[in-house]
Amino acid sequence: MDHRRGTQAVNADAVVFEEPGRLEVRRVALRDPGPGDVVVRTLWSGVSTGTERLLWTGRMPPFPGLGYPLIPGYEAVGTVVVAGSDSGFTGGERVFVPGTTAWEGVRGLFGATGSDLVVEGTRCLRLPDEVEEDGSLMALAATAYHALALADRPPELIVGHGALGRLLARLTVSAGQEPPTVWEKNPVRQGGARGSGGVDASDDGRHDYGCIVDVSGDVGLLDTLVERSARGGEIVLAGFYDERVSFEFPPAFIKEVTLRIAAEWSPPDLAAVGGLILDGSLELDGLVTHRVPVQRAADAYRIAFEDPDCVKMTLDWSSTA
Repeated sequence: MDHRRGTQAVNADAVVFEEPGRLEVRRVALRDPGPGDVVVRTLWSGVSTGTERLLWTGRMPPFPGLGYPLIPGYEAVGTVVVAGSDSGFTGGERVFVPGTTAWEGVRGLFGATGSDLVVEGTRCLRLPDEVEEDGSLMALAATAYHALALADRPPELIVGHGALGRLLARLTVSAGQEPPTVWEKNPVRQGGARGSGGVDASDDGRHDYGCIVDVSGDVGLLDTLVERSARGGEIVLAGFYDERVSFEFPPAFIKEVTLRIAAEWSPPDLAAVGGLILDGSLELDGLVTHRVPVQRAADAYRIAFEDPDCVKMTLDWSSTA
């Protein structure tokens, strides 16, 4: 990393999606850090199989700031190397960074996949020093927390046994609720999780779930979820759906099903999850299954998107320090 005063203060290595399906790891400039900013040296960053897959394939619906080339990612863990006087941090602290828009010459959506990050201190979450690559799961944990807070009752069924589904199950159990049923159609992903175990929907005969949380992103599943709901049941859509979502109205009408849509997490959700980790109520271990040096980023994205054994992929930035 280069620190310079003038037109640019930081040059950093970054994963850049030059266009859908093509990436490079190259040097990119960031804006000067101000008194409210920190400069964070990244140790690990996570790969999102939801949002980043859509960016990678070019199927992301239009969002403000969307365009190529772009730097993806919102799951970085690193060390504060420069702390602005008004940032609220000091050098050497470990933090989670949910993204930055400080890149120059490329789009920063969401901008966290770089070796060094300039970001407002108010956007960072302080982490215990012992939290390592598992800290890259903070955004997913906050997303799960947000979905559960939105629902009127604890989930009895979770659809999808990836990292987000497993975090939903962990949060449910940590809150003292019964372990939910988890649907997972891929047999490779059905086992091996704390607080949950995936089953195929065809092996589940229940049709009276009071609360269902779907994180599958499957737009064709809603009629099935209505069918499996109890009268007056609740369905929370907590995945991201890149196609039109529709359902047959009469069955939903008969059951008077409530449909909720959980958007992305907010800062209070992230702070709440941080508190659960500090007091031991939530553990993040065992969810990161794959680690790849950032120089092999193309392989990392392919594995994350295509290999069912990969629950969560992290990029290791240690060789860029």
